[in-house]
Amino acid sequence: MDAIIIENVSKAYGEIPAVSDVSLSVRPGELFGLIGPDGAGKTTLFKILVTLLLPDKGRATVAGHDVVKDYKALRQLVGYMPGRFSLYPDLSVEENLAFFATVFGTTIKENYHLIQEIYSQLEPFKDRRAGQLSGGMKQKLALCCALIHKPEVLFLDEPTTGVDAVSRKEFWDMLRKLNERGLTTLVSTPYMDEASRCDRIAFMQTGKILAVDQPVAITRRFKKRLYGVRAADTYQLIHDLRLASFTESCYAFGEFLHLTVKSNEVTEQQIGRFLREKNHRNIEIHAIQPGIEDTFMALMTQPEPAA
Repeated sequence: MDAIIIENVSKAYGEIPAVSDVSLSVRPGELFGLIGPDGAGKTTLFKILVTLLLPDKGRATVAGHDVVKDYKALRQLVGYMPGRFSLYPDLSVEENLAFFATVFGTTIKENYHLIQEIYSQLEPFKDRRAGQLSGGMKQKLALCCALIHKPEVLFLDEPTTGVDAVSRKEFWDMLRKLNERGLTTLVSTPYMDEASRCDRIAFMQTGKILAVDQPVAITRRFKKRLYGVRAADTYQLIHDLRLASFTESCYAFGEFLHLTVKSNEVTEQQIGRFLREKNHRNIEIHAIQPGIEDTFMALMTQPEPAA
């Protein structure tokens, strides 16, 4: 049986849909990524799965338990780390961990082996108030608190948002080690570069799932030719390219614009000629391999299927 099964789940806030007819499954022991921008519906879906919200329609099970009917039992089986730091800022590191262990009827000593590698980095600061920790240390403490009762499924809602690049890498290294021990983990993130660290990913936008697959397989869905383009006047460049007849999509990506063309027959020479006619200078154009973000942008711009 899959560790997480979601069947046609929908949730709205008033007349505003947050999750729309979502179906998804996560395999036991899988590190699964839910990828999408703010407002995509990731947090609402997480809250349904950890029994903090009731779905309007559909059903879901986690570790074989229905999220509505079996909510009391299920809360003992999941670890949940919300997007916002939700520990007690006036309690020390050790006091926070002891509190969460007590809530679940266990002790730090009993399950210390589950968090030892992570907590060893926090131990020198165990008497420091949680509110005085750095962003990366707060996330490590929150992860320890989510693991201390030995959950069967771990839910991490945008765990690296607002954390520096080094701490982000360390955090994902920790997730991979937990995954290697067989822990099923569902993690959401707005960062496309983190998607490649997952076993499988689902793209989510405006409450809907756009695609589900392994990261490499997802990028293979990108069939159009993609160019990296740069010129002296970036603002005018993106304006002109978005109006060009050969452009399907164009958006900023670091120092370059990523330009997807409507036809694979469109060449670098044609694009260069168009830009010179628009009086652009210092033009650079080269074909590039699409990444996960390019694939996500392409899926977002696909027309809705006909009813």
